[in-house]
Amino acid sequence: SQWIYKNTKDNSARFLLGERGIKTLICIGINASTATPKRLDNTLSTVKRFSRDLGYDSWLMLNVYPQRATDSNLLHQVINKELHKKNLKYIDWAFRNGHSDIWAAWVTLINKREYLPVCLKDIYVLSRRYNLNWFHMGPLCKSGHPHHPLYLSRKLMLEKFDVEKYMALLGTD
Repeated sequence: SQWIYKNTKDNSARFLLGERGIKTLICIGINASTATPKRLDNTLSTVKRFSRDLGYDSWLMLNVYPQRATDSNLLHQVINKELHKKNLKYIDWAFRNGHSDIWAAWVTLINKREYLPVCLKDIYVLSRRYNLNWFHMGPLCKSGHPHHPLYLSRKLMLEKFDVEKYMALLGTD
């Protein structure tokens, strides 16, 4: 496979990680892990498996905020605007290059920092330019958030995600 992998020189942030193909499932989480093409973590192994099982020939992991932090409590307290801007540049590239389906997968972590819903809104606005489809997997959390890929039943299918309604729920509209 041909890997797509973009990170900062100091490896403190990851923008893109996945495999190139024709029909790609884009999974959006909150923050980047330490995974690399040679060493996928459990989350990315799950995303890869689900994408294959759902009929996609490739997958791509993006994040609302690209900082590498295996513990979400270690995310920047205040947004690094340059990092966010660079993340949006890579996300725009992914959206522009024919990757048509987005899997929302971040649970309540979106509430971890005040800037995360704002970052997600910027991503949502980008997705509207390309008329992309948003999905979630499994039932939404009681609070309306989409589930994280880990611990989902292998039998689940993608379901339409009303991202406009969700953005209103977050108060970013």
